[in-house]
Amino acid sequence: MKSKRIAVDIGGTFVDAVEFDSKTSEIRFKKALTTPHRPAEGVFNALRSLETEIDDVDIFIHGTTLSLNSVLEKRGARTGILSNKGFRDIFLIARGNVPAERMYDFQYERPKSIVSRRDTFEITGRMDYRGNIVVDLDESELDSITDAIVNQGIESLAICFLHAHVNPAHEKRVAELIQKRHPKLPVSISSNIAREYREYERTSTTVMEAYIRPIFEKYVDELEGGLSDIGFHGKFLIMRSGGGSMTSAMAKLSPTHTVLSGPAGGIVGGTYVARELKLPHLLTFDVGGTSVDACVIENGSPANSFESELENYPLLIPTYDIRTIGAGGGSVAWLDRDILKVGPQSAGADPGPVCYGRGGKNVTLTDAALILGFMDPERFLSGEMQLDSEAAHSALLERIAKPLGLGVDAAAAGIVDVLLARMIAAIRQITVERGYDPRQFALLAFGGAGPLLGPILAREMKMQEVVVPLVPSGFSAWGMLSADIENNFSRTLMADLAIESHSLFEEIFYDLEVEALDSLLKQEIPNENAIVERSMDLRYVGQEHTLSVTIGEEFDIEEAKNAFNQLHRARYGHAMDSNIQALNLRVKGIGHLSSPKIQNFTLGDGNIVRALIGERNCFDFASRERMAYKIYDRSNLMPGDLINGPALIDEGTSVTVIPSDCKCSVDSRKYLNVRKA
Repeated sequence: MKSKRIAVDIGGTFVDAVEFDSKTSEIRFKKALTTPHRPAEGVFNALRSLETEIDDVDIFIHGTTLSLNSVLEKRGARTGILSNKGFRDIFLIARGNVPAERMYDFQYERPKSIVSRRDTFEITGRMDYRGNIVVDLDESELDSITDAIVNQGIESLAICFLHAHVNPAHEKRVAELIQKRHPKLPVSISSNIAREYREYERTSTTVMEAYIRPIFEKYVDELEGGLSDIGFHGKFLIMRSGGGSMTSAMAKLSPTHTVLSGPAGGIVGGTYVARELKLPHLLTFDVGGTSVDACVIENGSPANSFESELENYPLLIPTYDIRTIGAGGGSVAWLDRDILKVGPQSAGADPGPVCYGRGGKNVTLTDAALILGFMDPERFLSGEMQLDSEAAHSALLERIAKPLGLGVDAAAAGIVDVLLARMIAAIRQITVERGYDPRQFALLAFGGAGPLLGPILAREMKMQEVVVPLVPSGFSAWGMLSADIENNFSRTLMADLAIESHSLFEEIFYDLEVEALDSLLKQEIPNENAIVERSMDLRYVGQEHTLSVTIGEEFDIEEAKNAFNQLHRARYGHAMDSNIQALNLRVKGIGHLSSPKIQNFTLGDGNIVRALIGERNCFDFASRERMAYKIYDRSNLMPGDLINGPALIDEGTSVTVIPSDCKCSVDSRKYLNVRKA
């Protein structure tokens, strides 16, 4: 029986590959540089570095930023839109609003749309808000419209009709006829993606799917071919934006659900850790090469959202409620009229930070950390890559320190301070501004730079403790190994939450559950291994926004009302004596896969000398001066060990910083726990 699983996660700078052996519970981890212009090459480089016997691999799971990057870099397919006659401009008009960050910019101009008006088309036919036909679909128009679409060079088509979320018959019929006439033209229809109201948001989601679908299909086909060539015959899964995974075949049909899947593996892993360690309030802190991703996990459940945004385009897809900012190891430090700023631009993997010696000229957080003594230039990536300290020192001196009239240490520390300020502001948005007290939270620090910055940030925010898992720089990939196969289905209803509507609710829930189980069956999950979870988006009558409430197997109207009132009171400080309205009914189908267990180790002798490998003069953020930091090799630490700061715990691919006013203990799982001394 095959015993191994492999997860590969593509980041902005590195590709992380993790192998888990279910027989021994052993974890192996390797990194390779990201290859932005040839993403599949980076995946296979990382895979080869593991040197795994591919015949023994049961599951290969992949987290990719390809869909996200194709939108950010505007290199998706040329996309056309087909809508009802008179409504071809829904996508171009959008909501007419200005992004919040540009609210007071009277010279603001909206960026060029990913769909030009000449690529929008319309057809006669119309339904009302109840799904009744008002104007019959004129199929005689379709041949000329379709030929015009193809002759115009459209590479992918998005079909979105008014009220198709209620009755998708017209959309499905048009898609069927187009595929018959032009079978090679990719067609995406809104009713297959989001059965929810709001025409613009549904159109935007459908356009985004059509925009990324050809490039995503080509990428997955390349991976499938490469895996087959090396003899892999197991299950190929791809992470979803809202957690869970799906088969590669399903992902090619629903690429939109991968757009924000980059950080999802870390949240899945964080949820598992929160439950295993019984941490009721956990904040994930994932610091990679280009960004920081933070998410609240409350009582073992991560915060989620059913509407997100990408490049100011709304998406009606389930995602984790993650706060992301452009601040990571590769974030560039720069001066704006003698004001030090860090990010959002990143040096990426090529050329990378100055210290990589690959031609990079811009000073980054990695260069600052090296100057401050937190990184060993000889042990970076476990010695596989040497860092150039002199080049980093020279660049920081000339580009940052001299123009600001600072010493090199002060300039390097300033880069960290500025980055931390941005991170703290982002974390406050998902804690303080949501009614949470960060002081009650533990911080789960992972990603290449998470353990370095996490303890410094936690002491600033007075958080309870910092938890550093095993192999933190590969934790997102490890988290993917814990992901079940999932799919989400929804339906807009808009009815009062009342006894009279109970049978209608049950009927829609049943239909959604059938869809969910059928989707899992297509992904080789039999019904006996599948479960479904129900939820409802509720609001008081007259409100615009909703709160999602979980519904048990036995649907009780009064219980749902009480749950909503309690949630509203917790979020906004009050509940109202008003009628409650159900807006969307949701069902999540879950196909359980066995998760890797966190291994417990034997208690050590408490003598930490066994792990001591040296001492280095480092900058201490507690005292704001340099002092001697003892350096420990994490691989030689044992449960029960206690390390007092100042100290560094080096594991080759990441470094945990313990300031002078903190201490670190090692628990039974060999996780590090950093607290104030």
